[in-house]
Amino acid sequence: MGRQESRRAANARKRMSRRPSRLGTPAGSTAKPDRVADPDAGFPGLLRQVWRRAERTEDLRAALDVLLTLDGHVPADVQLRALNSTQEAALTALRGAATARADSGPSGNPVSVGGAGASGSGAGASGSGGAVRRAAEAGVAGAVAASGPADSEPSAPEAAVRADLGQSGDAGVVGGTGVTASGRAARRGARGADSARDADSARGAETPGDGGAGAAVAADVVFVGEVGLAANGRVALRVPGGRPLDPRDLVGGVRRVPYDRAALDAYRRELGRVRERNAARAADCRAWLAGQGTEGRRALLDQALEAAVRTAPFVLYQEDTQYTNFRERNTLTGKTLWPGHPDCALGALRDLPLDLWTDQDTQLVVCLTLLIRSAGFGRVEEANGTQLTVDHVAYTLERVRRAYAAVPGVAPVPAAASHRVADLDRLAVALRERRREVSGHAQLYREIHGALMHKVERVAAAPGPAARAREDAVADHLRARLPLSGRTLADLGRELAAAPGWLAAPHGAFGTGLEALVHETVAASADAFAADFAMSRGMRSLPDLVRALRGENWAAICDWDITHFFCCVVPRPEAAAHFGGSRAALADAAWAMSSRMSYNSWHFVAGNLPREPEVVARDHFVPPVIPDVAYFSDQHHHGHVNNNVRFSVRSPQPVEVDGRRFDGFMDLRLLRCAGEPFGEQDVLAAHRVSGFVARATSLAAALVAAGTGLEVTAFDSDWHWTAVTGTGPAAPGALAGPDRRAS
Repeated sequence: MGRQESRRAANARKRMSRRPSRLGTPAGSTAKPDRVADPDAGFPGLLRQVWRRAERTEDLRAALDVLLTLDGHVPADVQLRALNSTQEAALTALRGAATARADSGPSGNPVSVGGAGASGSGAGASGSGGAVRRAAEAGVAGAVAASGPADSEPSAPEAAVRADLGQSGDAGVVGGTGVTASGRAARRGARGADSARDADSARGAETPGDGGAGAAVAADVVFVGEVGLAANGRVALRVPGGRPLDPRDLVGGVRRVPYDRAALDAYRRELGRVRERNAARAADCRAWLAGQGTEGRRALLDQALEAAVRTAPFVLYQEDTQYTNFRERNTLTGKTLWPGHPDCALGALRDLPLDLWTDQDTQLVVCLTLLIRSAGFGRVEEANGTQLTVDHVAYTLERVRRAYAAVPGVAPVPAAASHRVADLDRLAVALRERRREVSGHAQLYREIHGALMHKVERVAAAPGPAARAREDAVADHLRARLPLSGRTLADLGRELAAAPGWLAAPHGAFGTGLEALVHETVAASADAFAADFAMSRGMRSLPDLVRALRGENWAAICDWDITHFFCCVVPRPEAAAHFGGSRAALADAAWAMSSRMSYNSWHFVAGNLPREPEVVARDHFVPPVIPDVAYFSDQHHHGHVNNNVRFSVRSPQPVEVDGRRFDGFMDLRLLRCAGEPFGEQDVLAAHRVSGFVARATSLAAALVAAGTGLEVTAFDSDWHWTAVTGTGPAAPGALAGPDRRAS
């Protein structure tokens, strides 16, 4: 056995660059960076684009449409639910009867957006990104129209999206997956197609006007408000009695919003209703928490704190109070605030008597509890970017309830009797139980709207021709390159299970058949899904994992660094166009993705281990268990911005190792740097493909558990350089092409 590497040698090795184009050179030793930060890259650039569009839009209602959807990048209902009480009341007061009339008429069936088609039963065509964007853009005027007070609806945002729940036949509503036909008509009306507006609309009570400095102000205008776009992406409104919007908080300027006497009276009435409702909700939350007792409240706080630490960052609001563990000033435990930090809003409540809790903190704890009880920590991300109120949680739970009830063979969960916490708590618990049953009948997945980091759980339709075509293309590729002859992925999997021994033997250019299988599957997926990049991750040494599991050496597993994991990234040659035409830059991007995905494996593995002290102390996330599709992910995450990760599909899968199930042990990821987003059918097909790789990995783990050696040595920096550029290892000091902007 060779002599162990000295500490000095190990440190010297770690100081060398692992970037494919700079192998053999000291890290950070270049004369200048090859990537220049672009001030318009990511979210700040998007917000400037949105404001410019809104500023140029003549009709203010249409401009509000642009702001609420961030120019087609997010569903409008997210922004509507981000409004505080006074903004909600102001928007309701200003909506006007004309908007409601523009939105009236027979409802249409949802337009397919990678999901159910007009019939509600078929799957939309794969790659329906134009429909996704149209869905995100459409019907905001109708949504605003629907947001007025109603006896059966507790708040404007819920009413604005109730057509998504099938509660209204005449609201043009922006949802994550479709738009009513009347919503499209409402949008056309909001864009100013109707030049014959009635006199009431011209006054501004029904259609907010834009009174600039030189504009004539009608005699009956009693207050001039403002609308702008805040730097956090939210719509900013100056309401009656409010101070002018602070330009330091805005992306650009403001547009003026006149209130006449009628609008002001409507605002006053609506504000009174909103305040009365909020007071009742706060009192109910406080009473429910009191019923939990001191120890019960501490358990709820501990659960909420664990959610903040073990899930992706989130940003939540209670009126003007922001709760976040994402950038800015953190108020929740996460990457910045360590557990027990005195600045954590949740931790500060642990020993504080309930009567000293603010109404905002009280509702925060109750709402987090309801969301977590309905589906675990991941449900919290479905509130990202919104006001975390009892009514909004009720809306989320009802949307989920209706989605589950539509699954054939699944008995519906009764609706909550009211929006009282006790009733919603019973609904949340019932939904969590029913979720397990739903998962056996249909595929759950999540939509991710990257601009606001907002996620929505969806129930997929059955796989259609588009999904089957993707699967068949992958199967054809594998059949031609691996010792398998099955016609479908399922056939290939059964054949592999019958004779898995070749997974541990050399195959082609790879040291093991498992490596060859992973690479060929990833390469096939890049072509079959027309992705710019495809990738799959895993663990390098299954024998090390088996030994650690048998010895219950949890500390050893937690101590492994990211080099114990791998990710095979295969870009299509055409993707070089997004990197200045440079294959070297493409190889560097592929390696950056590989490193990050290896980190993800490291970050998830501990979440599958017993809650021993060394595991609890180790930074980790709850492993993912359902696939997702993301739109416009190139906004916040620096790696996504730098490497053009705009649209993606992620399909995580469990792997069994020596009798223990590891959720999220591997995944298949697909991404596009531009063009059309992925759709629901892509998600379904990708999940079948990732399931094939997961099955192969479980079979390889079984071979290892029986005594067979198997190590993954491919997919390091050298490998990615050679695989992407088609040349040998990069010469020391080789550059990744000309300077390029990170965009």
